[in-house]
Amino acid sequence: MEAAQVRSKRFSILGAARSGLAVAALLRRHGAAVFVSDALPAGRLAAARQELEENGIPYEFGGNTRRVLEADIVVVSPGVPSDIPVIREAVGQGRTVVSELEVASWFCAAPMVAVTGTNGKTTTTSLLGRIAEDARREAIVAGNIGTAFSQSVEGITARGLAILEVSSFQLDHIASFRPAVAIILNITPDHLDRYGHSFEKYIAAKCRVFEFQQKGDTLIYNADDDVTRVAVERRKERAMSALPFSLRGLSPGDDGAYVRDGLLCVRLHGKTGEIVPIGSISIRGEHNVYNAMAASLAATVLGISTPSLRATLKNFKGVEHRLEVVREVDGITYINDSKATNVDSVWYALRSFQQPIVVMLGGRDKGNDYSRLNDLVRRHVKAIVAIGESAAKVKDAFAGLVPVRTATTMDEAVRTASSLAARGDVVLLSPACASFDWFENYEHRGRVFKELVMGLAGDR
Repeated sequence: MEAAQVRSKRFSILGAARSGLAVAALLRRHGAAVFVSDALPAGRLAAARQELEENGIPYEFGGNTRRVLEADIVVVSPGVPSDIPVIREAVGQGRTVVSELEVASWFCAAPMVAVTGTNGKTTTTSLLGRIAEDARREAIVAGNIGTAFSQSVEGITARGLAILEVSSFQLDHIASFRPAVAIILNITPDHLDRYGHSFEKYIAAKCRVFEFQQKGDTLIYNADDDVTRVAVERRKERAMSALPFSLRGLSPGDDGAYVRDGLLCVRLHGKTGEIVPIGSISIRGEHNVYNAMAASLAATVLGISTPSLRATLKNFKGVEHRLEVVREVDGITYINDSKATNVDSVWYALRSFQQPIVVMLGGRDKGNDYSRLNDLVRRHVKAIVAIGESAAKVKDAFAGLVPVRTATTMDEAVRTASSLAARGDVVLLSPACASFDWFENYEHRGRVFKELVMGLAGDR
């Protein structure tokens, strides 16, 4: 749909959180009739109520009534499951159901760069934003990263870039979303409860990031991740250009990003550029080499110069809550990796350190299989502090491998981890779980961890 067409349409927005409120305001500014519905009780939506009333947008809280269906288009926020009755009924009636991402894209004058994957999205999106900033390119950074696309889309011109972190939930209901550059970092099992416990459905959702790409567009993908590579190859008849990145190396003559003799290289249109020694990349870990390769390949496609790109890669400090160094106390380094909400993220985190690790694991479990971590735990982990609702499951999973202690609060967990660590060790919060048992979100969990670490007394 063109942005100019929304004036004649009626929209129902499902979800009154950040993206729902942003898309409601965007549509209202452009003359659409808008109604917002959220199943949460009114008592938990006081701020949303105030914003909607200030904008003159009608709403309902505490349930989704049939008024939702009195619309031409239903817009689904990413936190709203696609199988709730009102969405099923809307689809059954033949109504158009789209995501907030889709609607925002109607108003975007700039080329869009969409970053998806199970892990690494936030780091890669933030890195691309910093690359654009350092290259003095007009850009917005939005999407799943924290600022709704609908909130910032009107602030970018055709000369700029819209750099978007995109989740599978946002891709579930696109109808024309077409990024000029799409990136798939990896695909590992996650959020399967939203996909009928089908990994294939989750893979298909991720691959929608390039579903509407056309000739002249670019898909960048991780050729070392077998699931991603096979998924792309199954769909290789698409018209876009598909460029791989790989630590294992590319076939002779292939364009893409790779590492040769310790150098991150990008080959595009048959011309090779040496970007930076991988040891000079400021964000640590093999997974961040992959993120840097993806970002470097995208930046090169977008015409950003190698010297500018090189400088950014040497100075970018990463994102909050992702392998974030908090402080060192008595020779122990404390690392906040609260954003590690699945097992695969923890796998990468454990590979990022040579020192002995005391790791804090647990939270609201998503059906985790911790056995993938066993070899790394044996080799790198000194002890585990099990936290949250899944503490018992974590203890059962690792009790035969390393010492496991349980904690009933984050304060107790930090003090216990500190007591188990010695000078030269790392204390790592990398939970492999959602945070909603003890905290509002992973950011809240990470902030509490950092506050507690900053309160530790030295010279024990």
